[in-house]
Amino acid sequence: MSKAIAISAGVAVVALVGGALAMSSIFAPADRFAACRASQVAGGDIGGPFTLVDENGVTVTDQDVITGPTLVYFGYTFCPDVCPLDNMRNALAIHELDERGVEVTPVFISIDPARDTPELLKGFTDNFHERMIGLSGTEEQVAGASRAYRTYFAKQDSDDPDYYLMDHTTMSYLVFPEYGFVEFFRRDVTPEDMADRLECFVEAS
Repeated sequence: MSKAIAISAGVAVVALVGGALAMSSIFAPADRFAACRASQVAGGDIGGPFTLVDENGVTVTDQDVITGPTLVYFGYTFCPDVCPLDNMRNALAIHELDERGVEVTPVFISIDPARDTPELLKGFTDNFHERMIGLSGTEEQVAGASRAYRTYFAKQDSDDPDYYLMDHTTMSYLVFPEYGFVEFFRRDVTPEDMADRLECFVEAS
């Protein structure tokens, strides 16, 4: 092969690769929420279908519950400190959004179905926000929801079958019916920061 032909072939390959990259960037879906994110997770592998029982004793699915911007948290009502603090933070952020005219629904999924009856869940959620939805179900249903959101929970050993603690994931998950999971919030996020970021996601949706 002559030097001229080799150069021409090389130029053609570069042009072909460059064109392919340009086309892929044109057709690649843009992250509409990029400006709102603080994490590196852009959805996809977290969240999904679930079937649970709500605080009124009604069996519901994710489609019944996630009808708009929804903030999901996994915990349990007997939790001595972490769950009340996290849910209070979530509720304060959502109260702030209510004042701004932005609606986000808080959801509390109990990972302790043996103790968290619908009645207990209703009392727990009503203490934080009138729109907070409490969910639980059978052990299999709760485990399925936990797997969908890639959360962890485990019952600690205890000599008292009625008094025990649960280890569990403490992040809150923002989910949209149209897009699924879009972001998580760690425990160190303040109510003000959470409200600002939630509003950003809602406005970008």
